[in-house]
Amino acid sequence: MSLDRLKILLVEDDELFRLGLLVRLQQEPGIEILAEANDGETAIDLAKQQLFDLVLLDIGLPGLGGIETCRQLKQNHPKLAILALTSRTDRLLISRLVAAGAQGYCLKGVGAETLILAMRSVIAGASWWDATATAEIHNLFQHSSTQDPATTIESLTRREREILKLIATQKTDREIAEILYITPGTVRVHVHTILHKLGASDRKQAVAISTQNYLVDLP
Repeated sequence: MSLDRLKILLVEDDELFRLGLLVRLQQEPGIEILAEANDGETAIDLAKQQLFDLVLLDIGLPGLGGIETCRQLKQNHPKLAILALTSRTDRLLISRLVAAGAQGYCLKGVGAETLILAMRSVIAGASWWDATATAEIHNLFQHSSTQDPATTIESLTRREREILKLIATQKTDREIAEILYITPGTVRVHVHTILHKLGASDRKQAVAISTQNYLVDLP
């Protein structure tokens, strides 16, 4: 899969909003809207018929609903990236999105450039949460008595592990970006994801957790 040619499934029941989003995304080089759906059932069927890099998923869908659609899509296609579209961000919604397997969300009405950055970041294996969601995710990790650190470590992607090992050698975001041939902004997104996956408050704690679980050697 190439980040220069993104195959998207757009799931949105508001026809006018879907059309506006479709027109704007089609103006972006390298983005191809392969299919559209106005409900979860159709989205699940489409995902079984062809491969997508990303599902842009409205949470306020009729019928099956956005959360359950997300859960079933991830159950059927664990590696499929899902970015939720929503008009609200309460703590319950965030926890349900995390449990359903979404990699993040964007508020409806967000700038097109921000949405496209979020899409590319999620497809690259990172996540896209704002400050409200980050705090809630951290809270979920802190209060999960059954969370196994080793299992959490296993949830890191290959790129996240590479970046964590470079963090352990005290490399800066810019240095990591140069080594991995990615942008510093992409590095920051990956670091953000690593911290919330490990339930770490900062880089130092993330390295400590990973060394305890033999993911990286002490620098």
